[in-house]
Amino acid sequence: MGLRILPDEDKPSVAIEIPLAKPLPDYDLNDVELPTPRDVDGVLVSQGFRDLVDDARGVLLEILCKRPADFTHESSEITDIDLTPAAFYPLEITQLTGAISSDDEIYHPGLWIVLQDVKAPKDKPLPNATLEHVKQYAGELVKRLELA
Repeated sequence: MGLRILPDEDKPSVAIEIPLAKPLPDYDLNDVELPTPRDVDGVLVSQGFRDLVDDARGVLLEILCKRPADFTHESSEITDIDLTPAAFYPLEITQLTGAISSDDEIYHPGLWIVLQDVKAPKDKPLPNATLEHVKQYAGELVKRLELA
């Protein structure tokens, strides 16, 4: 089980599902393999998970302001806080929330993110090049937040 990219077929948006594959003690998220979806609900409403969502939003905003080629720059910080919008890529976050993922009857909390291209035609899917960028953005988010 890992990161999933789910593009919409009839609009310029894409969903990203990131299940938590390992405990995140910094967020008090120590149990990420649970027996029922109801158990995951308790994780999704915890303060630690809300803190993770807040951090993910901030890091993702910073990532969306860069070109994927800029990710080779290494930083010791979670984010460099350069929020200058990139004229290059008009993606915006339309949803960032918790999700329940399952893998062989084991349930995991995770992040559910929806990105939309605000400059694209409203009835067309995202082009493959944009989806490639989204995969790179999602991978960078997972790396920076140490989710995998």
